[in-house]
Amino acid sequence: MKILITAPGEFTGDGLQIGKYYNAEPVHEGTDAQNKAWHSLLQEYWVSGCHSYAARNFSHFRALIKLFLGAGMEKFTNLVNTDGTPCPEGREDFRLKSWSNYSKKERKESIDRLIADMEQAGVCTNKFYAILNGLQKENINNCYV
Repeated sequence: MKILITAPGEFTGDGLQIGKYYNAEPVHEGTDAQNKAWHSLLQEYWVSGCHSYAARNFSHFRALIKLFLGAGMEKFTNLVNTDGTPCPEGREDFRLKSWSNYSKKERKESIDRLIADMEQAGVCTNKFYAILNGLQKENINNCYV
């Protein structure tokens, strides 16, 4: 959602200026900054080659990271059996949770685990440190829970 500050009032903040547009994000949903941080870190981990995940390609690597370091699997009702036949009453099944469905807390924890895993694997590229500096500078790691 985009808002326009038209006059002093209910909105406060050092950086808010009258006549400027700002993006407003829901409190409990993940932020755009978290999204950028997660995907930048994930891409840098893949490019660094320091990981020990047996991934066939980047998509597979991303799925493995979300499974082991992210929120993991989510439960859903499947209306098709494993053999392809219809299952009208439905059966419980699991799928990898989509990053867009992560809560702020799940995103924060996943980013923290990814950074720890990258440090343990020995990722020491300039881009990795630039991403970490950006996280500290914008205080992204402390502004959501």
